[in-house]
Amino acid sequence: AVVVLLGGGGGAYFFLMGDSEPAPSETTSEEVSEGGEPANEETEAEAEGKQGSALYVPMPRPFRLNIPGAVRDRSVDIRVQFLVRAGSNEENAKMHIPLIESTLLGVFSRANADDLATSAGKVALKQQALAAVQQEMKELEGKKTVDKVLFTGFVMQ
Repeated sequence: AVVVLLGGGGGAYFFLMGDSEPAPSETTSEEVSEGGEPANEETEAEAEGKQGSALYVPMPRPFRLNIPGAVRDRSVDIRVQFLVRAGSNEENAKMHIPLIESTLLGVFSRANADDLATSAGKVALKQQALAAVQQEMKELEGKKTVDKVLFTGFVMQ
């Protein structure tokens, strides 16, 4: 009985583990760069390191302002978060939040309520905000820091 159980266990192990991926073959001398790594391939860790993981930096409070329109003024409440890559960019964005708030307030105050009533107007406002924030961060830190401006809340009354 013990031999049958061990034989069955060994067979099950071989069956389940035998389907795993084969061991990677050794690279040929043509594929190896001077550092000993494949010359034309990039590992996932290197690819993620270049782009970085997505981190989100929320603004501490929403932007509440009155926007002029053709017929009447509108009250707008906008909640904003930033998509940044890498931890250093997150820290830079958090460190400069007062400047970023001021920059965004300037962009939002130049908006028109009639334009913001359409989705195209909201997209244009996001693009203007991103360009303004990236310009400010480039002047301060030497790099754009923020990859995207996200509206996580947008209420217009």
